[in-house]
Amino acid sequence: MEKQKNAVGRRKEAVTRVFLSRGEGKITVNDKDYKDYFNLPYLQNQVELPLKTIESTEKFDVKVNAAGGGIKGQAEAIKLGIARALLEVNPELRPVLKAAGLLRRDPRAVERKKPGRKKARRSYQFSKR
Repeated sequence: MEKQKNAVGRRKEAVTRVFLSRGEGKITVNDKDYKDYFNLPYLQNQVELPLKTIESTEKFDVKVNAAGGGIKGQAEAIKLGIARALLEVNPELRPVLKAAGLLRRDPRAVERKKPGRKKARRSYQFSKR
C-alpha cells in the first residue's frame, strides 16, 4: 500500500470520512485521539472492532473526519468506514469482515413526524370531557 485509502461510513445522521494508512495503530477523530473523543469504553470498542477482527490493530493509522449525529452514530459510522477502507487495502478480508457483520450499513433512522400526531407515532392526549 503506497498511499492512504479512504472510505465513507454512515449511520443515522452521522457521516464519517475514514483515511487509512500504514502506521503504528494511531486512531484520530477530528484531530483528537479516539479515546478522548469517545470517552465511553463501548464506543471505543466499536471504533476498534474492524481492526481487532482482522488482528491488525498495530499495522494501520486511521484518521477520521466525523460530522453530524451524536457520538454513538459517529462511532458506528467510523466502524463501517474502517471496514470499507480495509477492503480497499485487501479484498481478501471480505469474508472475515462480512461474517462479523461489519460491512452492513445499519438502515435504522429516526421516523418522520406525521400530521395530526405529536411525534412519529405518539398522538395528542385524548380528553374524554
